[in-house]
Amino acid sequence: MKHTLQYTFSFCFLLSLFLVQAQDVKTKNLDKKEQKSGIIPDTTKVDTETETDTIPPKTDRYGVRVGVDLYKLTRGFYDKNYKGIELVGDYRLTKKYFLAAELGNENKTTADTQLNSSAKGSYLKVGFDYNGYENWLDMENIISVGMRYGVSSFDQEINSYKTYNPNPYFGEMPWKTSGEKFSGLTASWIEIVAGVKVKVVNNFFVGFSFRMNTLVTNHKPANFDNLYIPGFNRTYNGGFGAGINYTVTYFVPIYKKKVVAKKLKKKEE
Repeated sequence: MKHTLQYTFSFCFLLSLFLVQAQDVKTKNLDKKEQKSGIIPDTTKVDTETETDTIPPKTDRYGVRVGVDLYKLTRGFYDKNYKGIELVGDYRLTKKYFLAAELGNENKTTADTQLNSSAKGSYLKVGFDYNGYENWLDMENIISVGMRYGVSSFDQEINSYKTYNPNPYFGEMPWKTSGEKFSGLTASWIEIVAGVKVKVVNNFFVGFSFRMNTLVTNHKPANFDNLYIPGFNRTYNGGFGAGINYTVTYFVPIYKKKVVAKKLKKKEE
């Protein structure tokens, strides 16, 4: 009797396993039929569709950035022969291009071995910057190259001079006070600019740029040369010059433009 109960129990257990297996096969077959008839969604198709992902929409900000050149503003603290200020600004035209301008005023005394002169005047530079840096996410940093066209209106004054002595056997010639002034002088130039701007906090940016200049026009006084041109800096042989600036600017957003989302397809493993 005991063995009979064991065999019966084993047979029932095997029969239940068989029925469960058969029910599972039947359910799978039914699911396939229903998927083909459109009654329930095809999970295989859904998984395939999830293979395609999209980048969350990105927004670029457009507006005006205004600030000041700290290099010129602080130079007067350690250089007694210089006083100046320069205001800088740019406006974002497109994703990569910025309209840029600088407006300033300088008063610089140049002391050479034979001559001491001062130049004082204002200048304006306008042009563009091209941002070659591809930012991540919401970053707004700039690594740019650009060009400016500058114009300057200024006055020159000869403070003192020393007559050149080709044979200083009896000593050097003494300095003579002059005070001669030349007004209404002008100059223009082309400027190549390379620089960076980095967003440090909220809408504040710090920037640095290096500039190479070449004169286009230079109105000189009679029997004298423009040793220093406001905005252009010191002149050298051939009408070339160079300069740097270190800026702090604040960005004023005006409007936003959405960037078209790009689709990324995951590679099948």
